[in-house]
Amino acid sequence: MNDSPKRAFPHRHLLGIAHLEAIDILHILDLADTFLEIGDRAIKKVPTLRGRTVLNVFLENSTRTRVSFEIAGKRMSADTINISGSGSSTKKGESMLDTARNLMAMSPDVIVLRHGAAGGPTMIARYVDAAVINAGDGTHEHPTQALLDCATIRRHKGRIEGLQVAIVGDIDHSRVARSNILALSKLGAQVRLCAPATLIPRGIEAIGGDLTREHVAVFRRLEDALDGADVVMMLRIQNERMAGELPRFPNTREYSRYFGLSTNTLDRARPDAIVMHPGPINRGVEMMPEVADGERSVILDQVTYGVAVRMAVLYLLGGGLRSDALA
Repeated sequence: MNDSPKRAFPHRHLLGIAHLEAIDILHILDLADTFLEIGDRAIKKVPTLRGRTVLNVFLENSTRTRVSFEIAGKRMSADTINISGSGSSTKKGESMLDTARNLMAMSPDVIVLRHGAAGGPTMIARYVDAAVINAGDGTHEHPTQALLDCATIRRHKGRIEGLQVAIVGDIDHSRVARSNILALSKLGAQVRLCAPATLIPRGIEAIGGDLTREHVAVFRRLEDALDGADVVMMLRIQNERMAGELPRFPNTREYSRYFGLSTNTLDRARPDAIVMHPGPINRGVEMMPEVADGERSVILDQVTYGVAVRMAVLYLLGGGLRSDALA
C-alpha cells in the first residue's frame, strides 16, 4: 500500500470520471482497499463519518447502487436518509432545483443523486453547499460503478495497465460503459467495445479525446472482441431507454446468438480472464447462466467491492480528506 490514502482529495463533488485524473482514481481505489476488511468484521461499523448526514436521492429505480450507498454510509456511522422517486415531491410537480434547495435547508453533508436526465447531478451541484455524488444520470455517466469495476479488476488481475478489456452489449444507452471507457483508458487498459452497429454510437472511441482514441477500439464480432481478452464485461439491453425508438435488432434470440456470452465464446478469451456484469443480468440474453455462475465470474465480487469504493468516496467527499475541508 502506498501513501495515497493520506493525500487530500482535490474535488468537492464526484460528477463523473471525466473530471478525475488517474491519480484521483488510484487514490479512491487505494482507500477502498483499506475499507474492504470492515465488511468481514463481526461489528461492521467505524466512527469515521459520525455526525455527518448523507441523503440518498434515487429518482430512478435501483437495487445494488442504492443499497450499496446506504450500507456504505451506515458502516461509517453517517446518518443516512433514503429518498425514492415515488416518495419524493418531484412526483407532485416540484422541480429538481426546488427539491435540492429544500433538502439543502436541512444541512446535509453529502447528496447522492440518481437522476433520469443526463447532467442532473451537475446542475444540482451548482446550487447546493453539500458534496454531490452522481449515482447515475441518464445515459451520461455512472462514476462509482466504473470505480468499483476498476477495483474488482485490480484485485483479481493485480493491475489495470496493459490489460485487454472487452465491453459487450448496449453501449449506446450505457452510462456504465461511458464511465468505464474513461476510467480504464486513464489507467492504461486497452478497451474493446462490441455490439450490433445499431447499439454503438458513432465516435464513441473519442469520448475522452486523444486519450480514448489511443485506448479504445470497436469490434463488430463478439469472437474478435474476446480474442485474448483479460476481462470480459457484459452489459444488458436497456429496453427501458428505447421506448418509442425503432427496434435496434430483430429479437433477443437473435441478439443472444451473436452477442451472448457462452462457455464456448468465452473460450476465445484468455484462460484466466474474468467475467463481469454491472447487473441486473438478463440470463440467457447477454450471458448464459453457466457463465454468470461459473468459476471465472466475479460479479458478486463487484457488489462487495462496490460497498468499499462507496465508503471511500463518502469519506473523501464527506470531509475525511477533501482538500477544501482541510483548509
